[in-house]
Amino acid sequence: MPRRIRVGIDTGGTFTDVVAVDEETGRIATTKTPSTPADPADGFMTGLRKVLDVLGAGPAALSAVSHGTTVATNALLQGDVGDLGFITTEGYRHVLEIARQSVPDGYGNSYFWVKPPRIVPVDRVRTVRGRLAFDGTEVRPFDEDDAVAAARFFRDRGITTIGVCFLHSYANPDHELRMRDVLAREHPEATVSISAEVLREYREYERSVTTLVDAAVKPRIRRYVRNIARRLNALAASGTPGDTSSGAPDSASLRVPDGSSSHVPGGGREIPFYVMKSNGGVLSADEVVEQPISTVLSGPAAGALGAAVIAEAAGHASVLTLDGGGTSTDVTVVVDGHPALTTEGSIGSYPSKIPMIDVVTVGAGGGSIARVSPEGTLKVGPRSAGADPGPICYGMGGDEPTVTDAHLVLGRIPPHLLGGEVPLDASAALHGVGELAGRLGLTPERAAAGILEVSAWNQANALRQVTVGRGLDVRDFMLVTCGGSGPLLACRLTDILGLEGVLVPVNPGNLSAYGLLTVDVRNDDVRTAVARHEALKPDVVAKVFDELRVDADAALAREGFAAPDRRFLRTADLRYFGQAFEVRVDVPDGEFTADLAGVVADRFHAEHRRLYGYDFRSDARQQVEWVNLRVTGVGPIRRPEIIELPRGTGARPAGTRQVYFDGWLDAPVYVRETLGAADVVVGPAVIEEFGSTVPIHPGYRAEVDRIGNLLITREATS
Repeated sequence: MPRRIRVGIDTGGTFTDVVAVDEETGRIATTKTPSTPADPADGFMTGLRKVLDVLGAGPAALSAVSHGTTVATNALLQGDVGDLGFITTEGYRHVLEIARQSVPDGYGNSYFWVKPPRIVPVDRVRTVRGRLAFDGTEVRPFDEDDAVAAARFFRDRGITTIGVCFLHSYANPDHELRMRDVLAREHPEATVSISAEVLREYREYERSVTTLVDAAVKPRIRRYVRNIARRLNALAASGTPGDTSSGAPDSASLRVPDGSSSHVPGGGREIPFYVMKSNGGVLSADEVVEQPISTVLSGPAAGALGAAVIAEAAGHASVLTLDGGGTSTDVTVVVDGHPALTTEGSIGSYPSKIPMIDVVTVGAGGGSIARVSPEGTLKVGPRSAGADPGPICYGMGGDEPTVTDAHLVLGRIPPHLLGGEVPLDASAALHGVGELAGRLGLTPERAAAGILEVSAWNQANALRQVTVGRGLDVRDFMLVTCGGSGPLLACRLTDILGLEGVLVPVNPGNLSAYGLLTVDVRNDDVRTAVARHEALKPDVVAKVFDELRVDADAALAREGFAAPDRRFLRTADLRYFGQAFEVRVDVPDGEFTADLAGVVADRFHAEHRRLYGYDFRSDARQQVEWVNLRVTGVGPIRRPEIIELPRGTGARPAGTRQVYFDGWLDAPVYVRETLGAADVVVGPAVIEEFGSTVPIHPGYRAEVDRIGNLLITREATS
């Protein structure tokens, strides 16, 4: 049987979303299943089984599986980094303690701010003599005795996860490589990350923390990916998804992420397995376990990419995306079809300078818990009921009202999810919201409406953060909503922000999983090479770019891409001399010459003006400085074809339901699958589908575009 089915699986805090495309017929199948926090791989395999059943196919038809995961993200957000050790250059033992002199949010609502615990306490930091200059030349030789003592210190204390970051190792990795060899000899059980392989970029504090974050999540990601690999191997070997504990073989011909390959005698076949990266690309499981920090924003990145693809196909190249799940809402900006990228991100309290899609996350999902603050005001989130126990209406033990409970009380969602697979208890939700309402002196309806209002403002503030906070006018953008809870507050967000309109894709609850099928394999390499523009040596820059390209080319070859299919993108980080942070600009293809360097400098001036409103192009006293050189290797993957929807014959409701919009109304309920292109639904109304619901408020209309998106706008007033 030909391999024809590609599957994208995105594991969220509440639901696991699955999309599959049959590349022979073009058919796309979607499904969702509750996430399984105790072992996310259970939900992964259940979703895979369900989508194959929908397509009527067996595992032999699988051509690839791509996965977006929050395993690393959740561990870092919860501060669960385990017992880490850190080895650095003599004299720099307190680099983590000193950190950066920055106080978040101006102390917030308190007069005091307590510095959070360091990722590694100072008593678990060891130093080694040896010193490199900024250009990589050796000032003082590496001290082997110090290195052995450091390795034995961690071995004797049972600390098995270690990060290594030596001064100026971005320019010369020799000392770090020798330290890793010592650790392998003296402490072979240790998992080790070295900064020369994680982030070859200057700024010792950020490079140290990024390396330690990579080390911290490496064992967790390795276990998780291997667990899924075993189950996929069992699927390939036996033909039915399931747990390998039943005695099924551990491996078929799927490469297990320890670099080895195993084969089941008499059967089995390789199922390529990819994991979403924070930079908007995917990487094979074999490679991901060697650079696990690249997955820290895996899930949110997939949603932003999927929304960008759908928006561009609908004729909207520059949009805002809002991915609302059960635990949080992720927002980002898409310009000219590409989500914004950053290397200045952080996960929780840990700075992470890896390339990632510029996502802002707020605790405003369907499971966000509503409560009364000590001051007597209504608060919503960031704490979430998640998938277990979930909202009160799930009937799984949740006893605090959530955003989902509020929607159910107001009739905004049906008394079930996933087409009836997950029944909801409206009476229990009303009781929980009613108790909260009593403490606020409100009716249950007004309290539920208040919960949704606070949640909408939380989301609106996140959208302002990525627009107004960065010099963009939020009113210039169309909003694309996705995720199971993403479209629920679309009309209210239009009111609050003055948006042009809201686009709701088909199957919005599965858009992150769809995004996994639209992204290419991407690998990023960076090298710090500081030089003033006037003194820049084109041959030196060309040599660094060539070395980075060789590394990127080798990575794509390991991923199985033929040489003609490999693409390479060059960028550089520039700044005005004396500035603390850089601006990234594209570097055109071709031989790197002084003229090409001038083109890049001109692009820097223009981008600086776009970002900050000014530049020093005409001021000879302000010199341009080159800082980092980057190469991104891209292995293209074919995207699913977007098919136009047949023209509709007029929207017809499937029934009515009492829905609260500033009062109870009889609202028609439409089944989205029955709507065709150009059909119009006028509010008040509710549009329902398998994975999501779209309430249309009075004064709004939703029109179906040619590819099935709902375009929600205000009704014209005479």
